[in-house]
Amino acid sequence: MTKHTVRTYIKQTWKTLTRSHQHLLESAQDTKLEHQPNTPWIIYISPQEDCNTVKSVLERSLSTKEMQQIEIRTLPSEVEAIQEHGLLYLPGPYVVPGGRFNEMYGWDSYFILLGLLQDEEWELAQSQVDQLLYQVQHYGTILNANRTYMLTRSQPPVLSMMVLALFQHTQDQAWLKSTLPLLEQFYYYWVVPPHLNSATGLSRYYALGEGPAPEVLFSELDEAGRSHYERVKEYYKTFEIDDYDVSLFYDSEKDELTDLFYKGDRSMRESGFDITNRFGPFSVDIVHYAPVCLNSLLYQMEQDLTQIHKILDNPELAEQWSDRANIRRERINQYLWDEEKGIYLDYHFYSGKRRHYEFATTFYPLWTGLSSPEQAQRIVENLSLFTAPGGIFTSTHVTGNQWDAPFGWAPLTLIAVQGLYRYGYRAEGDDIAHKFLTMAIQEFTKYGFFVEKYDVERCSAQVSDEICFGYSSNEIGFGWTNGVILELLAKLDDS
Repeated sequence: MTKHTVRTYIKQTWKTLTRSHQHLLESAQDTKLEHQPNTPWIIYISPQEDCNTVKSVLERSLSTKEMQQIEIRTLPSEVEAIQEHGLLYLPGPYVVPGGRFNEMYGWDSYFILLGLLQDEEWELAQSQVDQLLYQVQHYGTILNANRTYMLTRSQPPVLSMMVLALFQHTQDQAWLKSTLPLLEQFYYYWVVPPHLNSATGLSRYYALGEGPAPEVLFSELDEAGRSHYERVKEYYKTFEIDDYDVSLFYDSEKDELTDLFYKGDRSMRESGFDITNRFGPFSVDIVHYAPVCLNSLLYQMEQDLTQIHKILDNPELAEQWSDRANIRRERINQYLWDEEKGIYLDYHFYSGKRRHYEFATTFYPLWTGLSSPEQAQRIVENLSLFTAPGGIFTSTHVTGNQWDAPFGWAPLTLIAVQGLYRYGYRAEGDDIAHKFLTMAIQEFTKYGFFVEKYDVERCSAQVSDEICFGYSSNEIGFGWTNGVILELLAKLDDS
């Protein structure tokens, strides 16, 4: 199996994962929700758009028969007013992750973009970023994904990194300047309440919706037909839990999950890490934590905005953003660095303590450059916690959740590798990159495709039997795995 075969597969896969107006009927279809046969799929457009104009644009790309199978509606100004869920309109083409994820995802898009840039898919790369900017302008933030049931939650903020990655290629200063208001709008989504914890000055994940996530009720079922939420209740009835006060999340007398459980469950999905026990079982206590990942990304965003203002020759504004980054770095080191353990850990607001749950997000501060050389060295001394035959473990705990051991994911692999490179640990980074690529290409040779996640202990793409909560499938495609593989191959070619 040659690198050429791998690169050819990925190059072709961008086409199959691209959704544009021509694919609108395909995009509208959503296996994660129930859909009545012979009823149209609903496409919602922003209230800022003109319905008739959008319709006439779509009619140029779709046949009459296809137009009859969709229904264009204007999105209500209140999310609560949405009676029937549908796809949120985006004006340009974008790449989806693959499999059950047939829409545009927030943080997946960064790793997809890296792949598109490696593959010189310039137009598609430009459009990928522009669709996210459109989301901020028209839907208020970057969404978990462009479906109406995800309007109330975002995903890890990587937009400024995408803007700068694209700018490095285009050098289009007029476009860069046009992104600034939207980048700042997206930044403020994360740094004011309810996402801000005022006492620490750090941010948290906090989805704005209420009640069960609709896609979970319908599509995250086990063989017995039980939803994820039913399995969670069973878990609460069966096991003693001392990670948090279970009564906040589960009413044992009524055998019901509480409103706070669903708030935490949605917020865990906003984090992108669905599901892990990182914030206690099912991570539903996430709203009470300052996470390492989110605050490292906000530090990166502050650094990126500093750089953009320097490029655009706004020295005073650059200095303001640089000051914000410095303050955040101090706070991250105060609250999230654990000197005794030698890694970064998430901080619990109520107890005033860090949660001793080792997670691969400890590499984010290396990746974003906020660690000191001494902190980086301590993390490298602890590498054995995470190193696996197929790369790095997501966490050090086996929980039956896909974002814990024995599973590993392409994005976390790239973050660890690039973080190690940044602090001069080339051999350690190369070792992880080699292990991941060897495993991914071995499984690709066996099955003919790349997947969403891997068992990095057994170096296997066969993971479904080990996952007990959420969805257990391993999706094929797969956008971010493809992007990371191209990025790692390029890094190793350079070394």
